[in-house]
Amino acid sequence: MTASGMTEAAGVAPPRHRPGALGDWRREAALWLRSTSAVASVALLAALATVAVALGLGEVARQHAAIERVLDLQASEEAAIAGFAEDAGSAAYYTAHATWDSPSPLAFAALGQRDAAPWVLRVRALALEGQLYESDAQNPELALPGRFDLAFVLVYLAPLVLVALLHDLKSAEREAGRLGLLLSMPGATRRLWVARAGVRAIAVLLALAVPFGFGAALAGAGLLETLGGLGVMVGTVAFWTLLAVLIALRGRRSAVNAAILCAAWFALVLVGPAAGHLAVNAAVPIPSGAELARENREAVHGAWDRPRAETMARFVSSHPEWAPYAAIDRPFHWKWYFAFQQLGDEHVAERSRAYRDGIERRERLAGAIGWVLPPIGLQRALHRLARTDVAAQLEYQERIRAFHAELRAFYWPYVFREQPFGPADFARTPRFASVR
Repeated sequence: MTASGMTEAAGVAPPRHRPGALGDWRREAALWLRSTSAVASVALLAALATVAVALGLGEVARQHAAIERVLDLQASEEAAIAGFAEDAGSAAYYTAHATWDSPSPLAFAALGQRDAAPWVLRVRALALEGQLYESDAQNPELALPGRFDLAFVLVYLAPLVLVALLHDLKSAEREAGRLGLLLSMPGATRRLWVARAGVRAIAVLLALAVPFGFGAALAGAGLLETLGGLGVMVGTVAFWTLLAVLIALRGRRSAVNAAILCAAWFALVLVGPAAGHLAVNAAVPIPSGAELARENREAVHGAWDRPRAETMARFVSSHPEWAPYAAIDRPFHWKWYFAFQQLGDEHVAERSRAYRDGIERRERLAGAIGWVLPPIGLQRALHRLARTDVAAQLEYQERIRAFHAELRAFYWPYVFREQPFGPADFARTPRFASVR
């Protein structure tokens, strides 16, 4: 039998029919399409990616609807309060002002912190720290695998499909008895491995990118945002493809290659991030937000048992501009009430700054871990593009703080100067504005 006949018998078209690299790619694409298991694995990945995109879009739609409901409730509630509030103190006490963090166009692909941290919060012009952290059960950093979204498919499932497709890149030819023939074709071997790995990597990338592209279009994502998300996918597929090719070309048996690659996936995607999470928490110990909220509440409630004159003296020491209006001539006055609310925030101000600084330090350390563990670094990049990471949550909290300061600046002159407050004044109450 001639070399051409042997090549055809092996299922590889003779080079003379499709010379060069393009012919190699066409041949490998045709061979891949004839592999039922390979096509089925990529089809399954595409189906999972499609489901993840659909679930992500559904969750984002639910969040938008929830924000709209809160705003509708806000309008009706304010109308009711405007009808019975007799003074600024009553209006400030009873009105819960809506704040929200609208999901970005790419949030459907990587929900990140939006799966755990509040994205709608109604705040009153009272002590803020307790309101911020009363729903905080754990520190919001280095989130472990949570909701099934496209980021989960990209980081946890796509590498396994690449391992299945590429672990026997060379060993399959040896085990089928064709490797010697392939190695006898000068210059063709390297092109063969590149084309074979490339075809399979592109198939996996398309299984992820096509659902993502449709989701981005439906979500109204911009071109740069969409290209950024595609770049993260290309980086993830390229990393695992390169790793799989390096292992597969070492000359080991297929089963050994598969075991090594699965161990690498286990270490890089599961063990490494978990160990990094524990290391970062040990390196930067911080209290939970719930503890901070409890301390704030205790400081506020304890003020009821302290002399009013002592409370007002402490207040004007940090807010001297209100000293001329600090006198209280009756058992209860709103100025005293809002003074000890503010003192409650000031009581935990240092711990609150330390808490936020600790979260930011943990986030920086987690970013450094992402450079050591590329899959996690790429996942963090996708969360940053989607604005669903820890930094985005902290930015939302800072916007709430700025809005709360506007509320204090609006209500305090009415309360401390005992100015009349009517519906027209109530209509000028500051409104929170989302950045998206």
